[in-house]
Amino acid sequence: MKVQLGAVWHFSLAVIDPEKSAQFWTKNFDLHEMFRSDEAIALTNDAIIIGFFKGTPHPDTIDHMSFYLDSMRALHEALEMLKKNGVELEDPGNEIGPTSPGSPHMGLWFHDPDGYRWELSVQNGARER
Repeated sequence: MKVQLGAVWHFSLAVIDPEKSAQFWTKNFDLHEMFRSDEAIALTNDAIIIGFFKGTPHPDTIDHMSFYLDSMRALHEALEMLKKNGVELEDPGNEIGPTSPGSPHMGLWFHDPDGYRWELSVQNGARER
């Protein structure tokens, strides 16, 4: 019998400055502080917990993490908000596209202050266009 995985509940990342990371995420996403210590801050939206602990970031150890959005409208609204807030986006001017060549799933990619790569995606978003 294999273990059946569910939705991600939480993860933690090494960051240079947990406070700066927390500010980035609470400014751009519906997250609020869950707890803090001398070395870490955790944010939540009651569906996921993201922890940031003081350390050396290694964004090259993971290609990217993706968060699901429920519609292309939500993806376009996210893009406008990220642009407004000066977030580093990939593919400037053509930010939303297939998540891989020929994929019906649509996404956009951005980087946080420590260089980690993130994706916002809509399953079968190409069908909503």
